[in-house]
Amino acid sequence: MAHGGLLVLIIFVLLLCASGLGMYLHDQLGERHRTSETKDHVRLVVSILVTFTALVLSLMLSEVKGTFDTFDARLRSFAGDISNLDIHLREYGPEADPIRATIRKYVAAAIADSWRDEPAPSGDFPRFDGPTAVERPALGALLIQADAAIHRLDPSDHFHQRLTDSLSTQIDQVLRARRQLLETSHDTISWPLMVAMCAWLAVVFGVFGLLSPRNAVVFMSIVVCAVCVASAIFLIDDFDSPIGGLLSAPSDSLRATLDRLDAP
Repeated sequence: MAHGGLLVLIIFVLLLCASGLGMYLHDQLGERHRTSETKDHVRLVVSILVTFTALVLSLMLSEVKGTFDTFDARLRSFAGDISNLDIHLREYGPEADPIRATIRKYVAAAIADSWRDEPAPSGDFPRFDGPTAVERPALGALLIQADAAIHRLDPSDHFHQRLTDSLSTQIDQVLRARRQLLETSHDTISWPLMVAMCAWLAVVFGVFGLLSPRNAVVFMSIVVCAVCVASAIFLIDDFDSPIGGLLSAPSDSLRATLDRLDAP
């Protein structure tokens, strides 16, 4: 979706313009359109729209927040799976060091590419230009390379055979966790629904301007309400992008995993 700051500004201006249009239309209406019965009817109709819009807004916010929390939980689980894999690779011995190096490159590159506002990890790893992405094919190829290397291990005794079987299971868990992470990272809110809700909000604010008296308190309340509504839509947009937004999922779990990978 659109950049969060730009989206908030657009919604804020839209709501103020709708209120201003309502105030302008109020002065153009004849006396027969300003009766108390007419105002009561308009308030009744717009109250239904207000209730419906608030319900949709709350459902959208709940949905994207739930998706964001799921992404964060899966990210931490993914980091834990990589840490467990590294523990058993260490136990396997020097033959698994190239695999550990490949996984280290993957984790460092994923951190540097997904959290570009934070300091990049040290060491040698692939770096990418262009927009921020949760995952790139080149990064996925590193995990596939590690998977192939694990399956090519040639255990020399029963201990290493059991470790190889465990490593095969764990790398499958890592790949599965990666797929689940990618599935959760996709946007869940559609533009048509967002545009429709903004249109409903514009109608509501237009009626506010149409029926409200003209004084500083009313003007200030409309501005404050527009700010609150725009900030709610900003939260929806930002939570819908778990990586790269102002409220992005933290990288601490992957950074902790990288520290364990670098530990002697």
